[in-house]
Amino acid sequence: MASTADIKNGVVLNIDGQLWSVVEFQHVKPGKGGAFVRTKLKNVMSGKVVDKTFNAGAKIETENVDRRDFTYLYNDGDNFVFMDVADYDQLNVGAATVGDAAHFLLENQQVQIALNNGNPLYIELPASVILEITYTEPGLQGDRSSAGTKPATLETGYEIQVPLFLETGTKVKVDTRTGDYLGREK
Repeated sequence: MASTADIKNGVVLNIDGQLWSVVEFQHVKPGKGGAFVRTKLKNVMSGKVVDKTFNAGAKIETENVDRRDFTYLYNDGDNFVFMDVADYDQLNVGAATVGDAAHFLLENQQVQIALNNGNPLYIELPASVILEITYTEPGLQGDRSSAGTKPATLETGYEIQVPLFLETGTKVKVDTRTGDYLGREK
């Protein structure tokens, strides 16, 4: 057990059986009354952000979360198989844990996986990845009523909006957080 003095950014707390990561914290000592710690917590699994206040000196339960580098190997039905780059152990991660990251995973891609007691919590991808367009309709000049985008299917099967001038076979940079087109890769 730790106390509120141990709260720092990035520390993971166990509150009512759920894991919460500290995003921000502030120790407050008002002129009247007892000191307290104001925190902003993010749920590790759902991403929900809440504000929570702890009395100074209160006991809190911290959890050990280990972020390690892995290489994505292949998809095995409902599981995604990753290899630890340090000791070459393989780790099966369920599709629910991988979530939207599956739209941007290619074989041999480097990712970070957060582990708690050997259980994978979530996957962190790089901020952007380079993927090839496998199919898109040809864009016609003057065939637009707005900025001019069209749907394009990437090599992972995910569909994004791209400018009209892009063709099948073009490599594009995609934001892994939003799924937005960032530009062509030369």
